[in-house]
Formats: sequence, C-alpha cells, structure tokens
Amino acid sequence: MTQARRTLADVLKEAQRLGVLGDRPIADVIAHAQQFVPALAGVTGRVVDIGTGAGIPGLIIAQARPDLSLTLVDRRQTRIDALQRGVTALGLDNHVTVLCTTTQAMARETTHKGVYGAVVSRGFGSPADTLEAARPLLTPGGLMVVSEPPTPQRARWSPEVLKRLGFAEPQYLPGIAMFHVEH
Repeated sequence: MTQARRTLADVLKEAQRLGVLGDRPIADVIAHAQQFVPALAGVTGRVVDIGTGAGIPGLIIAQARPDLSLTLVDRRQTRIDALQRGVTALGLDNHVTVLCTTTQAMARETTHKGVYGAVVSRGFGSPADTLEAARPLLTPGGLMVVSEPPTPQRARWSPEVLKRLGFAEPQYLPGIAMFHVEH
C-alpha cells in the first residue's frame, strides 16, 4: 500500500514530534529555508545539504528546484530514517538522496569529492568548521550557502580561513551568506 503524499508542513511537524527539529513555528522554518533558493539561481547539477537534520533547507530547495539533484546528509541514523520517510512522503525520491555519513567520509569518496556545484547548511557548526567541511565537496567555481544571523556579522568569517580554503569574500542575502570557490 502506498503512502499518501503529505505536505512539507506535515513532514516538518512529524520531525518536531520526533525531536529532530526544534519548536520554532513551521511557517518560520520554511520561510527561513526559502531564503536559500534565490542564492542557488545559477547553480545546476548536484547540491548537498550538510548536517541536514530534518531536511532544512534541502527539502525546500528540492521542492523549488526539481532540476537539481540533492543529497541530504546527516551523521545520525535516526534523523536520516525520519528524513527518508519525509522525502518519500513528499514524492521527492526521483531527485533527492538521503545519506547517513560525515562530511569527512564524503571528502574521501570519489563519488562526493569535488562534485557538488553547491553546498548548503543551516547550523552545521562554527563558521570555520562549516567552510572546512564544505570545501572538499565543491567543484571549482562552486558555491557555499550558509545561514546567517538576521544582521550579517562579517567578523564571523575569518579572511585567513577564506583565503586558505580558496573562498571569495562572502556575499549576503537576507538570512544567508554565500561564498564562491575562487580556486
């Protein structure tokens, strides 16, 4: 018996019930994640959401951009199990893959190393840790898009770390910071 399609709000409410997503209002969670979509306007091919948890922002991107192939990654199997059910319930299996792994393991695998046109993240870790985790996964010229406080805090992004990893200075859109790979 096939499961009836559910709405994104239904899937995220279930994630909250399971403790995979915080208790912020679902409409606010979705609105914030929608800020990632315009940042990906020029991106084609593969995108990875690292530390995806309940699938934010990956699920929102997947619904808005069915032309992209998304990989949603988290290291906790319980989160991945719930997320896979959500992906299936939303009918996104055709262009969304869910993986239980770490970014370090991905960076060692030829199927993931340097193949993503964009990496997205909402609360993966410290700014430096997020950039370090994302960089090995990105193609030359790729894009990192990460959550940013409502008022951008430019001091969060160390110029030394950006330079060492080959990222350009950040560009900001409401709620997000974007980093292009220079080399």
